[in-house]
Amino acid sequence: MGFRLLYYMCQIWDGQRRELEIGDIPRSQWRLGPILPIVYYTGTQRWQSPISLVEMMGTPEILTRFVPTFDTLFLGVKDTDTNDLTKTGHPLGWLLKVLQQEDVDDPKVIRKVIQETLVYFDTLEPAHAAQHKNAMIYLFHLVLFRRPVDEREELIELLKAHAQDKEVENIIMTGAEALIEQGIEQGIEQGRIDAKQADVIKLLLHRFPHLPESVTNEIGEIQDLIRLDSLFEQILAAHSLDDIDISNKS
Repeated sequence: MGFRLLYYMCQIWDGQRRELEIGDIPRSQWRLGPILPIVYYTGTQRWQSPISLVEMMGTPEILTRFVPTFDTLFLGVKDTDTNDLTKTGHPLGWLLKVLQQEDVDDPKVIRKVIQETLVYFDTLEPAHAAQHKNAMIYLFHLVLFRRPVDEREELIELLKAHAQDKEVENIIMTGAEALIEQGIEQGIEQGRIDAKQADVIKLLLHRFPHLPESVTNEIGEIQDLIRLDSLFEQILAAHSLDDIDISNKS
């Protein structure tokens, strides 16, 4: 983590340098802005890894003064009191409150905390429009990529109801449409698989009326259309069940 922080900081400073260069600022006036490194840890296990470069390198004490050093603020999100996260009123604190609850098994918990967060966002002044927009987009991506499929539709509808920015609304709408399209495509594909499984089982029963139930169960587990097509062709040419490789290799 110490190396990652230094790497990120150098990238930020390099970006500042490029802006000064593009702006034709005389080099004698170049000034880089200070950076306050903060680690927000959202894991559930206790953080034990060293953050400083010195500890990472195992450098002899006589050489430690040559290793870049900087202080880092560390916040264990899961261990921090919820009121401490939100007491300043900054949208980031409310997003951390959502992350604090995302591992709870009960989906009602995450829905409640997201709803509370959205209600608070609705109270933000117009001067905080940019923060509101970024926070909403973050919540949308959290729902899209970190929540179970069966929760997404309801949570996205909740986000849409609180979207105040047209760009945010369009992003949410586009994502929702993509989810629907993905669901339709998955449903069509699953329909093909189900139909092919039924065809294979029907042909097997026609060829071998005393088919063991275990065989039909195993075919029902196969989700590969190519594998099912191969089974269908094997059954057509088979003289006995021994001539058919029914093992599920999908």
